[in-house]
Order: sequence, then C-alpha cells, then structure tokens
Amino acid sequence: MSHGKLLEVENLHAYIGSPRGVVKAVDGVSFDLAEGEALGVVGESGSGKSVMARAVMGLMPARSDRTGSVAFKGRDLLGLNKKQLAEIWGKQIAMVFQDPGRSLNPVVRVERQLSETMRAHLGVSKSEAHSRSLTLLQEVGVPDPERRLRAYPHELSGGMRQRVMIAVALACEPDLLIADEPTTALDVTIQRQVLDLLRRIQIERHMSVMLISHDLHVVAGQTERVAVMYAGRLAEVGVSRQVFDTPRHQYTSALLAATPTIEHTRHAPLNVISGSLPSPTDPPPGCRFAARCVAATAECHSAQPPVTGVGEPGTDHSVACFNPVTHVKEGELVGR
Repeated sequence: MSHGKLLEVENLHAYIGSPRGVVKAVDGVSFDLAEGEALGVVGESGSGKSVMARAVMGLMPARSDRTGSVAFKGRDLLGLNKKQLAEIWGKQIAMVFQDPGRSLNPVVRVERQLSETMRAHLGVSKSEAHSRSLTLLQEVGVPDPERRLRAYPHELSGGMRQRVMIAVALACEPDLLIADEPTTALDVTIQRQVLDLLRRIQIERHMSVMLISHDLHVVAGQTERVAVMYAGRLAEVGVSRQVFDTPRHQYTSALLAATPTIEHTRHAPLNVISGSLPSPTDPPPGCRFAARCVAATAECHSAQPPVTGVGEPGTDHSVACFNPVTHVKEGELVGR
C-alpha cells in the first residue's frame, strides 16, 4: 500500500438486482483516502454516493454484486466474509447514517447502544463502558449526558439523536469514519454544529473522514479533497478549494452554478441543470452527463471519457471529460 494511504479503491463496481433489471449504482469508481484526511463526496441524489459508501463497508443487499478492489490498510475488504467484516465495523471503520431515527434502536436506551460496541470490540468492563459513554456524549456536545444515557432515542431531538449516532460511531476510535448525509432533516443552525463537530473530532483524533452530501455547501470548508460523482461514476476529483473555485468538469460547473448563494437576486429565477439522471439499469455508452451537457459533442455520446490530470503539475486534480471547462480569466468560464 502507498505510504500514508488508508483506503485505496480501484475500479469498484456495485450492481444491484431489481425488478427493472440490474442497477449499475457504482460503475468503475477509483479514489484513495490518506490517513487523517477528510474527503467530500458530492453529487445529485441518485448519483450512487451512498451505495458506494455501503459497497466500501460491505453493507450491500442480498441481490448485489461487488467487483474491483477496496484496500483498507492494505487488506482487500471485498474478499472478506461477514464475520471478518464484523471485526472491522465499528472498531476500524464506522459509519454515521443519514437518518439516526432509523439507525438507533428505538426500544434500547442510549447507554446500551453506546456501550455494546465498546464491550464487544474493546473488551472493557461495564463500569468503564459507562464512563467512556459519558465522555463520548460530552465530547459530541450532548448536555446533561448522565440523563441522556438513560433516555430512549425518541426522547431526544433530531440534533441530539445525530450527536448520539456520531458518539456510537466514535466509540471504538475508528481509523475511518464515513458520514452519509449526516445533516439531513436538521435545521441550518444544527447542521453547522454537527459539521463543525465532525471536523473538530477528525482533526483532534487524526481520523480519516468520508463526508457524503448532495449539498456542496456542506462539503465546502469541511474537507481537504472532494470527489464529484454522477450516475455511478466519478466526474472530478481534486483539492476542495480548487474544485470549488475552478471546476473543470462541465457537471461540476453546472452544479455550482445551480447552487443558490447569498448574492442571488431576490425573485430572480434559479439556474437549473436541464434533464435528469440517466437510467441506472440502461446507462448510455458515452459520458453519463452528455445528454444534459451544453458542451457535449458526438464523441461524448459514444465514448467514455478517460480520467486525466488537469491544472498545474502536482495539484492532484483529475477530471473525466472530453471538453473540460477552461478558466480563461477570473470569473469567466468557457468550454475548451
């Protein structure tokens, strides 16, 4: 494994059987994640972000198939059985799901949900698990943690449930935390608190984080690198600031243009990306974004664009586009 690389994903495919046919949810995705790094994964709903995360974890439905390579600390997770994966889940890789109301057991008190993982993976005593549970709740900003430990999930607010879910994920001090839409259904103030919390803990623990979101503003400022996903494939990968300031894929540029900002004129129409995602059971042969792209050529519709490096040497900025956006001067974007 390369020095400093915690996770290396190569040509990952995740196909799921359905009544409509085989859903090609993830179709040839490659990326890596360094130790202590935060990677954002963004894209429209239905682009395959959550399935990709579950494919990395090994949390796929029965009628599914994964191929490729998912190397975690040099060990390919795709070759492990459920028992072997269970030894990794929680202890080395943990996941925060987008709906804590469904992820937390509604009939089990918070303390048990926190302590069970620690006792199973770390072998700590009941009293030590209780002490660690209190510390975890304090760390994630839950007020009156002693009382919250005795509570059931339904007795907590959405923001508190999400903090408990983060505490559960952190209980065994994993090396990698995958946060799948962790701020869904939370108001803006609580969203910011949760995101700042994840970022602080990631830095303090030197923990790797994969932050998945359909909202570009959620990822901006919270990650070192960002991967833009569209229709099961990666469109663009690079340093977050570079991707947001100088997007090179036509989809990334359109996605940013369609994101409302504080400078948006009141009552003015919002920019939209015309069309919709292609069928995951019958994707087009060329670029998946071609049918919605203003710069598409005949080649885009017939051939899959290769991943190529863009920008200055050493910037680690790559894009899968035949006609990437060219930044001719500040504030002006044109197709090449």
